[in-house]
Amino acid sequence: MLAALQKFPATIARPVEVMRGYSLETLRADLVAGVTVGLVLLPQALAFSLLAGLPPEMGLYSAIVASIIGALWGSSSHLHTGPTNTASLLTLSVILPLAAPGTPEFMALAGMLAVLAGALRLIFGLARLGLLVNFVSDSVAVGFTAGAGILIISNQIAPILRLDLPMGVGLIETFVLSAAQIQRTHLPSLLLGVATIALIATLQRLRRRLPTLLIALVVVSAIAWVLRLEESGVRTLGVLPQSLPPLAKLPLLDLNLIGALANGALAVAIIGLVEASAIARAIATHSQQRLDSNQEFIGQGLANICAGFFSGYPCSGSFNRSALSFQSGARTSLGNAFSGVFVLIAMFPLAPLIAHLPRPVLAGALAITAWSMVDHLAIRRIWRADRVDGTISLITLAATLFVPLQFAIISGVLMSLGAYLWRTSAPRVQSVLPDAAFRHWEYQPHLPVCPQLAVVDVLGDLYFGAVNHVEEQMNVLLTRNPTQRFLLLRMHSVQRCDVSGIKMLQTIVRQYRDRGGGVYFVRVRQPVRQMMDVTGFTQYVGADHFLDEDHAIDHLFHRVLDPAVCIYECEVRAFRECQNLPKRPLPPEAIPLLPERGAPLQVPMIEPRELWQQIRSPYPPRVIDVREPREYRQGHIPQAELLPLYELLTHSDNVRRDRPIVLACRSGRRSERAAAALMRRGFDRITILRGGMLAWEASDLLMAIGQENGG
Repeated sequence: MLAALQKFPATIARPVEVMRGYSLETLRADLVAGVTVGLVLLPQALAFSLLAGLPPEMGLYSAIVASIIGALWGSSSHLHTGPTNTASLLTLSVILPLAAPGTPEFMALAGMLAVLAGALRLIFGLARLGLLVNFVSDSVAVGFTAGAGILIISNQIAPILRLDLPMGVGLIETFVLSAAQIQRTHLPSLLLGVATIALIATLQRLRRRLPTLLIALVVVSAIAWVLRLEESGVRTLGVLPQSLPPLAKLPLLDLNLIGALANGALAVAIIGLVEASAIARAIATHSQQRLDSNQEFIGQGLANICAGFFSGYPCSGSFNRSALSFQSGARTSLGNAFSGVFVLIAMFPLAPLIAHLPRPVLAGALAITAWSMVDHLAIRRIWRADRVDGTISLITLAATLFVPLQFAIISGVLMSLGAYLWRTSAPRVQSVLPDAAFRHWEYQPHLPVCPQLAVVDVLGDLYFGAVNHVEEQMNVLLTRNPTQRFLLLRMHSVQRCDVSGIKMLQTIVRQYRDRGGGVYFVRVRQPVRQMMDVTGFTQYVGADHFLDEDHAIDHLFHRVLDPAVCIYECEVRAFRECQNLPKRPLPPEAIPLLPERGAPLQVPMIEPRELWQQIRSPYPPRVIDVREPREYRQGHIPQAELLPLYELLTHSDNVRRDRPIVLACRSGRRSERAAAALMRRGFDRITILRGGMLAWEASDLLMAIGQENGG
């Protein structure tokens, strides 16, 4: 908030920034664009005000004030602010339960709604809360816009057919009442509406950059005037005031009224910001302009506040006018401001002509404009991409049709948030294996896994809402693979981990330790690692359990896993390191390698330096190396005898008992198996080299290389 206050002077002085370096050439380009956009803005302002249940002059006042203020204080050079389909429909939906259309109270409430929605947008901008628009997903926006388009079309049935239907009735009621009065259809009005729709559709096919709406209104209205259809009962706009936008008398201190409008104002503010931000970003991709969403919020807020005070109603960004501004060559946002000035100037001489504009012509223009709001392609794309998002979009569309619009928006936002929480609370936990080239990790559920090591991807954040699901999935993996005593967790997709996530990881580590194994981590992101350090988890699991991914399997294979399982039991050969291992299947009569879970055998251990002293004594023990010949040749304890575990298990009777026996292997695991086999055959003077050859090397003790017999 302090930063926002520091930037407040620059924010308010935005028009000065716009004018800085302004040239005559830029003025010429902006004037051309302003007039071009103004030709579209004028008829749209008239049509959209009728959609909101307001007199046409309020649409003109909104167009004048909002386009000028929004251009001067906004961030985008091309976003055009003014009356829109969506804002008009929302205005009608919010105010209709509080006052009757056409009454002074209804018009005052429209101004109040604009002021409240503008104040909220201004607060969002000053507080740097531009990220709020992210909570309205594309699926909600597409569904709401499509529903609004359908409602707008249904609202044009009455003026096109010249039926007397109450304003604000629901979709189904509109069709029911229209069907009941269908025999009262006014044919000239119907023909004018259909002609307007057909002409606009034809012109849009011929050339999209034409001011099709203005051309259609002028041509069809001229036909109606020539045929004197007004005398046949065709309804027109009526007399328009020829004056500058007057100050409105708003009930600013009526707290009860403000409370009644609060929810609607919030909905108008949020949807308007989403609409404006999306349009500004879309245009910026072509103009290469850098946008400030918070400044845009401020511009939208001031535009609505001023529109409300000067007899207008809520406004937002218009895509077709913004695109036209860019295509017409506007250099700065003053081009959009000039469109408001154009409407102001044109309003005085054109007011007598606009008074004779047929209402069914405007209704036809609104209907075809609203049809473009129903984006069939976007709805299908969302449905194909994600059925959950597609369902949210369709439900939002249905809610827009059958419940008050502000609640439809809120329900859509809540559904999107619920879907997000549901997805993030159930991150995918999957066991992965190397691909055929051993270059990438892939989810391959059809392939067997390593009997000792589970490699698992956690694809999501570990926060309080997700930890139960992740722990359940890990327990499933533990149950499915009871022989796996080691776990390698790949954490690259975990962006965030809270205290609950740390507690869950501790539980998993404890479970694997209870199996006699451990848990290792790769690709832990810095914020997650910091949380692990702060909470003491790093110390709990051990800093050496955080590995480099490129060397993790090599480290685990050579220093952690049990080679006896790899050589004598495993047929999977899951990792690159397994490929060159000798394969020695045990005969059925051999002692099982995997001991039953329970109390471990109590075998004495000897430290490397103590063994070094003993083998140099007059009565050295017999050191038996139970590794494979290749390992033995690469380095072994002096005087150690090579007796691979396979041979020891199948020919243990050949082992002499004349001296104490010290068993050695790489890490101690094969020695434990050999000791178990010998003790079951009556050997009692057996000791295991603690830590195996890895510990011997770490102690920097002498090693013999090459020979395969003890000496």
